[in-house]
Amino acid sequence: MHPYRRRVRLPVRVLLALALAGLVVTGCSDGYAQSQAEGPAPGGIMGGKPAVPPKPPRAANVALALAGTRQSSGVVAAGGEDAVYNYGPTVMVDGGKAHMWWCSQYGSAAPPGDDILYAEAPTPDGPFTGPGGGAPAAVLSGSPGNFDGVHTCDPSVLRVGTTYLLYYTGAAGDHALGNAIGLATSADGVHWTRAAGGKPILGPSHDVHRDNVYGAGQPSVVFLDGWYYLLFTDTTGRAAGWNGAGQFVVRSPDPAFGRGVEALGDKGFVPVPSTGAARERSVVDGFSADLEWVGALDAFAVAHETAAGTTLTFWDRGFTLQPYAPVVLPGPWKEGPGLVRRPDGHAPTSLIDPCGTVSFDVVRATVIGAAAAPTGLAHFGADLRGTGACADADRVATTFDGVAMPSPERTMDLFRRGQRIRIDRRSVAATLAGEVLDEPLPPVEGLPVTGRLRAGATVVHAEGRGYGVLLGPDARWGLPDSGSVKLNGSEVTEVAPRQWDAYAAGLPLGG
Repeated sequence: MHPYRRRVRLPVRVLLALALAGLVVTGCSDGYAQSQAEGPAPGGIMGGKPAVPPKPPRAANVALALAGTRQSSGVVAAGGEDAVYNYGPTVMVDGGKAHMWWCSQYGSAAPPGDDILYAEAPTPDGPFTGPGGGAPAAVLSGSPGNFDGVHTCDPSVLRVGTTYLLYYTGAAGDHALGNAIGLATSADGVHWTRAAGGKPILGPSHDVHRDNVYGAGQPSVVFLDGWYYLLFTDTTGRAAGWNGAGQFVVRSPDPAFGRGVEALGDKGFVPVPSTGAARERSVVDGFSADLEWVGALDAFAVAHETAAGTTLTFWDRGFTLQPYAPVVLPGPWKEGPGLVRRPDGHAPTSLIDPCGTVSFDVVRATVIGAAAAPTGLAHFGADLRGTGACADADRVATTFDGVAMPSPERTMDLFRRGQRIRIDRRSVAATLAGEVLDEPLPPVEGLPVTGRLRAGATVVHAEGRGYGVLLGPDARWGLPDSGSVKLNGSEVTEVAPRQWDAYAAGLPLGG
């Protein structure tokens, strides 16, 4: 839901001028508590490794070479005949398909308002159709009587383990300050259950009063090193622009942001009591932005619309330095972009030149080509070179973090936080990885195998802790949920929380 479009569509020139001015999760398995209980955990599989000496300061605003641009020949996705608008997409490449959720309005859906649609295609160039073919399906609509009683919009979707997480903007109507951010979970990305008791996980902070009374919304979430990073709009935030433009960041080890929340301020991330803490710092002066982690650049990328197209703004892990100069993906647009991302919200690996090239692709609302609505969704992209992604062993580990690929033993190798874990079953590797490749890539050949997950390995479970697979008698690797346990053919041994805590904490395999 755009902060300047509450059921009344403003001309694009107005939107452009404004843009330039400036808890426990329910409905998922018990094992999903693993990521909440473990949180970010440094160290190796055998329970930790020596502290790494600080690295030399990074350079700032390094220019990346634009190696070419691309765009679809026309609209790649739109709603059915009664859809009047298509915008706010989130795009996931997974399992050999491109999966997309976006915002539209189906007159046939109830209640009348913004709905989240889902469709899939072989590639981001479409054509996107609903599950099994046909028109895209409305998979989340308003829940009368709740904070999202009329509008559900602006989806951002992750898959962690076998659990899909949908972050979205919800509103009970068109009244002022009605927007807040909700969370839903799913086993298939199509059938969703509202989490956090159906309550919002983040609302407007009300730091200041502005004429723009949109509130909080337009979420974008990335899962990195055990943290969920949430980028969002809050027109009531202290650090927003005069017109409400601004993008804020909070993070938590809990996907529902009910504990361990840290907010980005002038001194970096600091613990705060809740997601309602003051918005002290904005990372982009704009609306409707999208976030992804780019391992090949060791940096976050924020995609937001400017006059020439989609601008990519880069930040290091702590959002303290902009290591690369901004880049523009040109072409027409009418509303914000959705980056084509892995299930964990990271940028996909370049299969042709993983050490030197990174590809950025977005789907955004445009008016190009024929569309069945005022806007349709089209694909734009560009390749950038000069990444230095394999300059040393640390950069190789960062570039391929979360990637699984075939090993020399006809098993799979998962690269996670500088470790190379050999996994017997491909299906298990697919649930633990952010990306699965069909062929091994040469840059990782020198990284040693530091552990092995064998089929049938013993898994322990503790109430309130989650699932972990044992490496030897006393080392426990974290698993994101119970899905990989079943796929691995493992038996589960129930243990007391005290015994769980006594195991040496190994690598969280799910991220």
